[in-house]
Amino acid sequence: MHPKPYDLMLCPTAPGNPRNSEGGIVELEDGRLLLAYSDFYGGPEDHAAARISGRVSEDVGRTWSDEFTLQENIARQNVMSATLMRLQSGEIALFYGHKNASSDLKFYVKKSTDEGESWDEAVCVTPREGYHVMNNDRAIQLTSGRLLAPVSYSSECWSEREHYRSVCFYSDDNGRTWEKGPGEVDLPRRGAMEPGLVELRDGSVMMILRTQLGWIYRSYSVDRGLTWTEAEPMDADAHHPLVAPESPATIKRIPMTGDLLMIWNNTYEEGADHGGKRNPLTSAISRDEGKTWEYFRNVETDPRYTYAYTSVTFAGEEVLMTY
Repeated sequence: MHPKPYDLMLCPTAPGNPRNSEGGIVELEDGRLLLAYSDFYGGPEDHAAARISGRVSEDVGRTWSDEFTLQENIARQNVMSATLMRLQSGEIALFYGHKNASSDLKFYVKKSTDEGESWDEAVCVTPREGYHVMNNDRAIQLTSGRLLAPVSYSSECWSEREHYRSVCFYSDDNGRTWEKGPGEVDLPRRGAMEPGLVELRDGSVMMILRTQLGWIYRSYSVDRGLTWTEAEPMDADAHHPLVAPESPATIKRIPMTGDLLMIWNNTYEEGADHGGKRNPLTSAISRDEGKTWEYFRNVETDPRYTYAYTSVTFAGEEVLMTY
């Protein structure tokens, strides 16, 4: 008997808090869940003031504690876009963006050895000049132990200079130091944006990409995230191609089955702003390491809303998704 699906408006907006977004969840050792998310208090725009807030659930997401601060806003604009992950060392890592300007966005990581009660000093993951974007729930750790932070970067955002290339920053010492991989992925128009990663059974890594081209694109690395193949449309010749507007997708491996799960906006409208509305929010399964996709299911379809920046967390026999 599988649990009945449920949904919960966890972080509604309120006066002085017009946006809550870009979250991620990690399971704690005692079975509780820790959520981190972007908590905007200066306006709804991407550059408005925000902190990283947290909540805890003791019943696999049915109810949650009041919010508390996981990372104060120490940037000139905001801190936002959280990834929480359990490291092979047993520590919890929290990744987040530190945004000072339209040409200055870097990502940092800090770790906890006591299940999120306290955190060590943050380390810069992307120590270069420019605007670096890593979506929520994006960093992964390979079976080898290498940490990968998939990043798209541009010299500047929201200007004529804006064009994104995707790359991985990597750490082989449990996040203490980071290097930029030499390989980059580029695409036409606005570029190769907001990459996500999954390690495949043969040890290679697949990167999925937000584009302005009407598809989710993909690229592969056979050297643990250092170099990448030329990007290609995802499943373009199959019965169910993965069309998409200019919006991010999430890919994860399902622990119980070993299949891949994709969450994205399954629509595209040529000529529309951003390629169409971010609706519906759709899931699909791949049983052949991302070559083909099946079991398509619309999770959200209400035409009044858009749905994006998902996170996916597996807890026992359940999967929890934030968006």
